[in-house]
Amino acid sequence: MYLQKLSLLNFKNITSQSFDFQEKINCFVGNNGVGKTNVLDAIYYLSFAKSYFNSVAGQNIKHGESFFMVEGDYFLKERNEKIVCSLKKGQKKVLKRNGKNYEKFSEHIGQLPLVIISPADRDLVTEGSDTRRKFIDGVISQQNKKYLQDLLAYNKVLSQRNALLKYFAANRTFDALNLNVYNEQLALYGTRIYEVRKDFLERFIPIFNEKYALISGDKEQVNLKYKSQLHDFSLEALLQKYVEKDKMMQYTTAGIHKDDLSFDIGDYPIKKFGSQGQQKSYLIALKFAQFEFIKQQANVTPILLLDDIFDKLDENRVAHIIDLVNNNKFGQIFITDTHKDRTESILKRSDKPYQIFEL
Repeated sequence: MYLQKLSLLNFKNITSQSFDFQEKINCFVGNNGVGKTNVLDAIYYLSFAKSYFNSVAGQNIKHGESFFMVEGDYFLKERNEKIVCSLKKGQKKVLKRNGKNYEKFSEHIGQLPLVIISPADRDLVTEGSDTRRKFIDGVISQQNKKYLQDLLAYNKVLSQRNALLKYFAANRTFDALNLNVYNEQLALYGTRIYEVRKDFLERFIPIFNEKYALISGDKEQVNLKYKSQLHDFSLEALLQKYVEKDKMMQYTTAGIHKDDLSFDIGDYPIKKFGSQGQQKSYLIALKFAQFEFIKQQANVTPILLLDDIFDKLDENRVAHIIDLVNNNKFGQIFITDTHKDRTESILKRSDKPYQIFEL
């Protein structure tokens, strides 16, 4: 699979621009603020019908304009595919594949597998557990539609249960039978989600450890652990155990929506004890493991977006990353960098054909 052509209209800071791409490596170079990352985000948009960097869709329309359109021509499984995503102010976003509208965007997820590595990934280290759960869910959902359906159903029931707890508090009442209806549904969906996450991480963590060792030159030991209340209790038991606390807090305090990942270097949190280079290496290894896992599951080589990944890494780590990218496990790759000379010298060390776009 590869993206042959990308056309942008009123997307972020880009008025109108088209690119014809090389099948292997494509680089965008230029000063900060010229739109390099916006081009990568447009490619991301075609896979996920949303921006990687801005969840407010209307803010991706160029200032002073009323709409945007992103169009991509792909070669996928021996045939040409055209994907178009557009948005007009005040209207719903539209996603089309070969001229046909998608009713549900979730049907498109996984059709064009893609992995992005960006400075924004640092949120996985610095932000709360919600960010790390979204990472897990994003990797699994690309290839497991049932999981995505269970996740949407769980979140809907969770919202309804929380609304009921608020109602009990506001009206100084309590109805255990009514609450149990939601408990049963949460337990059903939540237990299935937990089992899939557990199975995924058992397979994912060894891949991650291997990638980190390659990037770091096997210099340091890292750990990635799955944290869940369901390791020790069933979800049914947890909901019963915390019912008094839930009544007091007016929301559901136990469940798979509290799951987290522990990122460690040695025996210590990488957030506090890892250098900038080590944290970046950790995140890049995490995303390369994501790439490998999706490729195994999808039997399609994902597109890889590398946004400014050479910054804050020493030459040895950069060389290890290029060695990783240089093998035939990777398909089409898009890279952004502020330094054209650096990018070109790095790419000359690979044996893959490449193309450089100066923005």
